[in-house]
Amino acid sequence: MRNHTSRPILANTMKGLIAGKSGIEACLSVDDRTRLQRLVLLSRNVVEGNLSGAHRSPLRGVSSEFSDHKQYGQGDDPKYMDWRVVARTDKYYVKRFEDETNLRVYLVLDRSGSMGYGSGSITKYAYALQLAAAIGYVVVKARDAIGLFLHAEGMDAQMPARNSMQHLNDIIRQGMQFPPQRGREGNLAEALHIVASSVRRRALVVVLSDLLGDEGETRKAMAHLRKKHHDVIALQILDPAELDLTVGQGNLFVDLETGERLPASPEEIRSAYVASFGKFLDDYQRHCAAMGIDYRIARTDERLARFMRGWLLQRRKFTV
Repeated sequence: MRNHTSRPILANTMKGLIAGKSGIEACLSVDDRTRLQRLVLLSRNVVEGNLSGAHRSPLRGVSSEFSDHKQYGQGDDPKYMDWRVVARTDKYYVKRFEDETNLRVYLVLDRSGSMGYGSGSITKYAYALQLAAAIGYVVVKARDAIGLFLHAEGMDAQMPARNSMQHLNDIIRQGMQFPPQRGREGNLAEALHIVASSVRRRALVVVLSDLLGDEGETRKAMAHLRKKHHDVIALQILDPAELDLTVGQGNLFVDLETGERLPASPEEIRSAYVASFGKFLDDYQRHCAAMGIDYRIARTDERLARFMRGWLLQRRKFTV
């Protein structure tokens, strides 16, 4: 299941992003941002966050431990205004304490070699970055916090969960600086175990990956996250050609992570491939459902705003 057609590999795995832009602007057009304005990402589980927010919390009272600052907005208590920051920046910020931080959302972004594949106008990694930007945009707009775990064979970068568009910009720029590299195998299971061990407070973990690898170990790692009471979302990023093997004749299939080569005729193997890959997807869907994980396939040929709207509206119906 890890073999990919040897169609010329894109030298620039950022194909599909807005040329000449960086951060949020590279991933989201003005129209995309407009369409995302009214969407909300809710947690299905009890999370440790703001009692006055949209997410249920098991905590009671307000902690005196300072966490960070957030820009003053409607509904914030003026008594927590940090006047030193106001005097220094001429902008209004309020102090935020540990128990007052809203939902923490962590993006687990896969940059293994297979994510650099794209049969059309966009690679899987570029689409995953766009999804990361869209999810982060919705999260920050709701005054929740967004963080990042970027990984391939090991953990390449970690960024804490914070609530600001500047922080989201930094997250996307970090992802753009470390695109997938051919020959780099992924270890999603290890990355998820690291997330489960390092994120101590209940949070929402969004996995952005093609999920190609050791399915059994990945499922165990997802179970580890659920055991830690994290809400988990698995967005499986797939190219249309991976779903139905719609590639040209006489292709040489190459594993982008190991370099293994397999000459084969797509016409001869298509039926068996589609059946095998379909079972692979069904197994993931079934196991995720059993663990209470929100699983969804994200096709790289689906418009970003359409995917986000359909997914979040459907998710909202099942949020408790």
